[in-house]
Parts: sequence; C-alpha cells; structure tokens
Amino acid sequence: MKKVVLAGGTGFVGQDFAQRFKKLGYEVLIISRQTGHIAWENRAGIIGALEEAEMLINLAGKSVNCRYTEENRKAILESRTRTTRILGEAVLACNQPPELWINSSTATIYRHAEDRPMTEKEGEIGSGFSVDVAKAWEQAFFEFSLPSTRQIALRIAIVLGEGGVMVPMTNLVRFGLGGSQGAGTQQFSWIHIEDLFRMVIYLQEHPHLNGVFNASSPHPVTNRELMASLREQMGVRIGLPSPRWMLEVGARFIQTETELVLKSRWVIPERLEREGFTFTYGTLDTTLAEILNKGNDTS
Repeated sequence: MKKVVLAGGTGFVGQDFAQRFKKLGYEVLIISRQTGHIAWENRAGIIGALEEAEMLINLAGKSVNCRYTEENRKAILESRTRTTRILGEAVLACNQPPELWINSSTATIYRHAEDRPMTEKEGEIGSGFSVDVAKAWEQAFFEFSLPSTRQIALRIAIVLGEGGVMVPMTNLVRFGLGGSQGAGTQQFSWIHIEDLFRMVIYLQEHPHLNGVFNASSPHPVTNRELMASLREQMGVRIGLPSPRWMLEVGARFIQTETELVLKSRWVIPERLEREGFTFTYGTLDTTLAEILNKGNDTS
C-alpha cells in the first residue's frame, strides 16, 4: 500500500490532505502532539513511519494567530525548526527514506509589497520577527543533505477552504464589519486548498523539481477587493471599514497581531506556472463561491 507521512497533520490543511490521500488509496500516518498519533518524542516510531514512504509532508508549527509575546515567539520558532530537524535526522536514519520531502514555509518571508509582485527569483526577503522565523525554518530544512530524498519548500500563501481563515472572515461580514481593513490597498495572496493539494501531487509527479516554490494563486487581490468579494458572495450589502487604530485595539482584545491582515503579501507562483502547473481555482470569486456554496450544502 502506498504510504504518506503528514507531520503536524492534525490542523486545517493536514486534516484535508489526509482525507484526499486516503481517497487516492494511500495509507496516511500522522506525527503530532495530539494523542492517537506518532509522538514527536518517538524517534523509532517516526523512522518506522518514514521507511518506504512515498512522501513526507511537514505542516508542523504553532499557529501565528496569537500575540507575539516572548513566550509565543519562542514557541512559534521552535515548533518549526525543532520539528524540521527531528524529521531530517529521521530521514537520514532510514534504510529506504521517502522519495520526496515537502516542508511548509510561508509567503510572509517576502517584504511588505504594494509596488510589485514577489517571485521565487526576483522576490525580496523582508525583515522582522515573522520573516526571521521563515528564514530559520527554511535554513533548518535545507541544512540537511539527503542523497535519496528530494527536498521542496513551499512558501504557502493564505489557504482558503472550509474552515481555517474563512471562519473569522465570514463572521466579520455576517456582523456588518466586512469593509476594508486598514488602508485596504495591501495585497492578499491566497490559494484554494484543493489547488494546494494538486500542487503537491504535481511536484511529486515531476522528479526534476526541487528547491523553493511559491504556493499561491496567480491572481492576488487587494484587501478591499477581498472584502467586497466576500460581501457579494454572502449577499451582504454593507460592510463597515476597520481603520488601523481599531484593528490594533481589536487585535489586543482577541489576542492576535494586526500584521496578519495589514502586511501586503503580493506573491506570484512563477516557477510552478513556468513548469506547466494550472490552477483549478485561479480567481478569488470562483474560490469563494465554491467554498461558501459547499458550506451551505452541508449545513
């Protein structure tokens, strides 16, 4: 039976991927802090899971949807770098290691950009805590030299699907707060979760590909366009805007950071498109319509 290992596979993306791989006939093994799965402390169990696996996908990392206190900063960083190094050492210990290791990274690695899009080749790395985490994460991944395992880092944009970030965004719209956030000119790079999975399969099927790839739709939108599209799809006519000062107050109240909505992430998947990958959900309107209609069908 074909086997895939999902590290940190109990989150929004991991749960979705697990179902999709099972439909394709894979045995899915999950490494997680949650009970019922292979524990991060279980080195022998991790090595055993990785033996003869077709693919390892690492999605592990503490959510960045929190206040950046010193304690949380440390947990955000270590939950990414430590788990990546655990996996690298386990891959090296395998007799028959996975053919492909895909490690999560983030589109946040690029600078705040409202002037031009960031590609893998021409993108400029930013500065600040989130960027430092992203750089350390990729460094921990690529510091391993693995003779039998291809390595790909996916710089993933905001993933849209049933659940995840769609929950707070639709709630804002539902309660009349679905206007632009901050200036509204900041770019919103995103990807439908189905296209993210298709991207993983595409990379698996093209063994000459390795290194860094941007995982984002080729059609980012501004924050103002994002919120307008959400209001239209949900049939809500009015959405009050949220100026920066209001976002700062609200972020403290709900224990998060305004960077999550105010940073302009303008990311283009240049490498994948050049390699011939095509998107099922290229535009935001079709993506939101599909997700919201599916949610309504199951309710």
